Amino acid sequence: MNNIIVSFKKFITNKNTVTILGVIIILALLYWGYNSTIENQVKPVQIPVAKQTIQPRTLITDDMITYISVPSVAVNTNVKRNKSSIVGMYSNVNTVIPAGSMFYSDVLVAEEQLPDSAFTAVKDGERPYALSVTTESTYGNSIFPGNKIDVFMKAVDESGQVMVGRLLAQVEVLAVKDSSGNNVFEDSTTTRTPATLLFGVPEDVFVLLKKSEYLKSFGVELFPVPYGGTVPIEGDLVVDRQELVDFIESNTVNFTDTNDKPETPQVESEME
Repeated sequence: MNNIIVSFKKFITNKNTVTILGVIIILALLYWGYNSTIENQVKPVQIPVAKQTIQPRTLITDDMITYISVPSVAVNTNVKRNKSSIVGMYSNVNTVIPAGSMFYSDVLVAEEQLPDSAFTAVKDGERPYALSVTTESTYGNSIFPGNKIDVFMKAVDESGQVMVGRLLAQVEVLAVKDSSGNNVFEDSTTTRTPATLLFGVPEDVFVLLKKSEYLKSFGVELFPVPYGGTVPIEGDLVVDRQELVDFIESNTVNFTDTNDKPETPQVESEME
């Protein structure tokens, strides 16, 4: 018995034996750790996904969500993992969530955080202006956000002649909206009728455009033309921009009311 104990002590104190045992233990730990990591990564988890295609600016309700089982490795930290954090949120501007897609934090916003991308695109020092249009004046709804347009003006002068000229050149369209303020090209599932083109202009141009709105009695009409395109409306006179500006200014005046509200353009003939 003593010989067995002595032999065992010699065996475990032998440097080669210790080295071999250490290697075996390390390999066993590596094998266990690797298997545990792989098992955790491929272990299925339940993740909420879109049951249907969700268009931009859509309130997400319970019936739009279902669950699927996916490997945990496929779920990153940006993915919503429970339905309660999704229901009541809105899909972000210009974000379509396809059917079967996971819900990511950066595509969901609260109602009060829902921005209008068109307004955020207005440059510093400019104001957004909404030009009234129709399907016909937008060439069959073929003017899109990002397109460059010229804004032409038609009016009838004091002698009864129709004059036409370009008031603004190379204006970038920021949005095309319907009468309810919805982006016409935002929802691919419905057909919307254009009512306004939104673009940004400097303050003085904004005031000029607002003044022109008060000159309906002079037959004033503003209409878009694709940049470099042909003007669809003919007139007796083709005038330059300065003549149009002078016509607007000469037929409107400004006044400031006693409550210090912003200046309001008025038709001059109505003021007399």
